Parts: sequence; C-alpha cells; structure tokens
Amino acid sequence: MSKLFSPVSLRGLTLRNRTVVAPMCQYSAQDGFANDWHFVHLGRFALGGFGLVMLEATGVVPEGRISYADLGLWKDEQIAPLARIVDFLHGQGAAAGIQLAHAGRKASTPLPWRNGFDETEAEKTALHFESWTPVAPSAEIHAENKNFTTPTALDKAGIRNVIDAFVAAAIRAEKAGFDTIEIHAAHGYLLNQFLSPLANKRTDDYGGSRENRMRLVLEVTEAVRAVWPAHKPLLVRLSASDWHPEGWQIEDSVVLARELKARGVDAIDTSSGGFEGAAIPLGAGYQVPFAEAIREGADIPTMAVGLLGDAAEAEAIIESGRADFIALARGALDDPNWPVHARHELGVTDYDLWPKQTNRVRERDRSLGLRAFTR
Repeated sequence: MSKLFSPVSLRGLTLRNRTVVAPMCQYSAQDGFANDWHFVHLGRFALGGFGLVMLEATGVVPEGRISYADLGLWKDEQIAPLARIVDFLHGQGAAAGIQLAHAGRKASTPLPWRNGFDETEAEKTALHFESWTPVAPSAEIHAENKNFTTPTALDKAGIRNVIDAFVAAAIRAEKAGFDTIEIHAAHGYLLNQFLSPLANKRTDDYGGSRENRMRLVLEVTEAVRAVWPAHKPLLVRLSASDWHPEGWQIEDSVVLARELKARGVDAIDTSSGGFEGAAIPLGAGYQVPFAEAIREGADIPTMAVGLLGDAAEAEAIIESGRADFIALARGALDDPNWPVHARHELGVTDYDLWPKQTNRVRERDRSLGLRAFTR
C-alpha cells in the first residue's frame, strides 16, 4: 500500500492522504474578498484528490498584503466567501487550510503580470487599486529599483497590533470552518524579516540575538494557538535557510522549530529563501534536505515543498521518513489531478479517489487498456 496515499492525522484532523496544495497567491481579489476565481481555482484541487488544500497568503491587515489584489481576513465580511470555498472542499473529501500572513516590507507591490503600477485610472477604480507605505522590523527597503518601498519601522505598539491581527484573523478562520491555519514566517515576509539578520537591524528585545529575533514569531504562535481550537492543528511555514552566508541558516530553523513545537505547532511547512543576494541551487526536491533536517532535529512532522511532482520520488520521501507530507504549488497548477494520477502510477488499481462524477475516466481507461486495465 502507498504510504503517500494512506490517511494521516494531526490532532483531531485526519487527511485522506499526505498530498497538499501549497499556498499560491492569485492576485485576483478586491478589497481582500475571495470570489469565483478562488472558488474554482481551489475547488479543482479537491476534485483532483489532494488531502489538504491551502489557501494563499491572506493578509491579517490591509497593509499586510503583498499587493492590493491579495486575499484578506481582517474583517468579518470576508468570512462568508471563504466559508463557501471551505464547504466545497469538505464536500469533495479534502481538508481546508488558510495561510495567515503579513508581507512587511514586501507589501504594496505591483501585480506580477503588470509592468509595475501601470493601471489606468479606470482600472484603478475597477480593481480597487491601493498603494501604501509598508512596515518592517527596520526602515530598510527590500531591494532598490524593483518596485519596493522603503518601510516604516514598527514600534512596540505596532508589533502588538500585528500579534492582535493574527489572533483576530485566526478567530475568523475558525468561523469560516477551516481545519487548519498556517502562520507564514517564510519567503522574506514580515515574520521572516524579524528572524533574519538580513532585514532585522533592531537593537531592542526584537533584534540582535537569535533569541530576540525569534521573539515575534513565538509570540504570534502562542497567541494564535491560544484561540485556535485545541483539536485543530496549527502549521508554520519557515524559510529553513536564507541561502545567504549572512542570513538565517538551517541550524537556526531547527532551534526555532523546537520552540514552535513546544508552543503547540503540529507541523512545519519547510520552504526557503526570500531575500536579495540568495544563491539558491534550484532543482527537483532541492528543499527536501531542509524538511528532513527539521524533522530529525526538532522531532516534528514536516512538509516537503519545491519542484516536486515525480510520484515515485514523492513516495520515497515519505517512505524513508524524510518528510511527512508532499506539497505541490506550480505542479498542482500544471496538473490539478496530480494525486489521482500519481496514485495510479504507484500501482493502486482502484478509482476510489476520483469523484463519482468522473467515472467515465475509468471507462475510458478500460476501453484503451490504460492504468488498471493495462493489457
């Protein structure tokens, strides 16, 4: 039996398999509200057999969005359209998760398919365009000449507001029916900015030593765990390494993961990078060693992510104990039915993971001698 496609539990949540759709920004919201694009985009992954479908980075405050077109969960009115998505995912057998995020100094950036802020006045009105001055641990720009803005350094009151915003968003996520939430502390966004000496130049209790730089992530985690139901798992996404000699390293992530586990975190979504000057050796499974190191060093379940998609390799990663979950982002966009396809590749002959409405696939395979009907 495939271990990748065996059920697995975190606290009171049982997933039908260990495949996950990683959070992917769609830059398609207005005023933070989910719409039909998000419903269809996410729903197809549940139809495709994924065990857990994670919603994109969702701003806990308006100024915490990467762009003006990101999802948000800073007001109660944003709950209902998210609940509609959650209900559909549940109806198709998938669990629903949401990534709560604050972009920090990487906020208020253009949509990736535009040429900077080139919206016409008519488009700005239609798209609910906004721009603003971001906040960060220190008043240092992320990168020059790349559509980033020099941020304002957060004071202690601003830091308290960030913590409170994560808590309020977690409460709203529970009202929307999500099975899990993921605190985004990766990819050079606000919590990662506090962790990394590349961005954090503070000299108070939130800067300097590794212990101080970890303080905000741990305070957010404690506060969220306190309001998130005890039977529901809490995830954290980390950039395990900045891929920069002067930045955050895998050894730091192991220490942080231990502290997160002690505060009630159930799994680490293990990514990497996010700052200028990184030297990232891209390739299939290039982040798996980080998931393995954190899993072993902190004794906590991990999620492998990043250029994965080969079914046999994914099975081997799980079977060998290098990670506990396989997450796809771009691979899921390319093939929203990856789990049902991969399951057949791994030798499972039934069609139980396919939705009932797709029985015609089985009949096609019978007619052509494919998959379970190979002659």
